[in-house]
Amino acid sequence: FDTSALAGGPVLVATVVNVNNLGRSGPLGRTLSEQYGTLMVANGFNVKEIKLRGDVFVQEGAGELLLSREIKDIARNHNAALVLVGTYSAAANFTYVSLKLVRTEDSRIVRGYDYALPNDRDVQRLLQTAR
Repeated sequence: FDTSALAGGPVLVATVVNVNNLGRSGPLGRTLSEQYGTLMVANGFNVKEIKLRGDVFVQEGAGELLLSREIKDIARNHNAALVLVGTYSAAANFTYVSLKLVRTEDSRIVRGYDYALPNDRDVQRLLQTAR
């Protein structure tokens, strides 16, 4: 990550949620969120420890990602410039993960990353216990 263009306050990390039900996550989503937060700290981001559930704070509409009024209030209270949000979608052989780093000021996506996670035994177990 090049953090120079993204300076301006702490980053909040929302729980990675199931793309088919934005109100649903589980061990996989929570584990991914924890790992991404740690990775961002290791790469120079100022990550603030606060647990954000994706369904409460992020809504999709009209083809673009919009941060709800509630997350804007929370971000303002914590002086956060960015929020990391993400979804996962399980398929037969892979679970597809999509991440977006969103600027709280205007809901603009400033970075994105997508990848496919092989559904090995560990991933299958984490998916089975999703709630």
